[in-house]
Amino acid sequence: MTDSITIRRATIDDLETVVRYNAALADETEDKSLDRSVLTSGVRRGLEDDSVCAYYIAEVNGEPVGQTAITFEWSDWRNGLFWWIQSVYVDKRFRRKGVFRALYAHVQAEAKAQPDVCGLRLYVIRENTRAIDTYRNLGMTVSDYLLCEDDWAE
Repeated sequence: MTDSITIRRATIDDLETVVRYNAALADETEDKSLDRSVLTSGVRRGLEDDSVCAYYIAEVNGEPVGQTAITFEWSDWRNGLFWWIQSVYVDKRFRRKGVFRALYAHVQAEAKAQPDVCGLRLYVIRENTRAIDTYRNLGMTVSDYLLCEDDWAE
């Protein structure tokens, strides 16, 4: 990547960008069309309430080109918080150019600076081998856990 990638915490001014990227993520990875009003409300809540999540925006020359969100899980076994990486999306024009690597490095550095954070986690669709390879190349490992859920929104 010839242009430098900057990472910043998202603000309410990024609402439409985050909504657009989340909608594209659902469409591209799960072939899902999200209810735009529910998605917009959910993103707004995340942007306005730090206890819900933290969004990060990757920019090139001031243009948003990617995003991720961090949510939090308490681990009594470790007496610490796992930061969950979620809502990862990179604009198609900027994929394979280091955008997610920059987002990950930023989030990892922030997490390591917090004494109560014990690690980073994310979930990925099994068939998304390209993403899994990317995460492995960043030093993440595939865990032995499977995700089980009771999703009432479906």
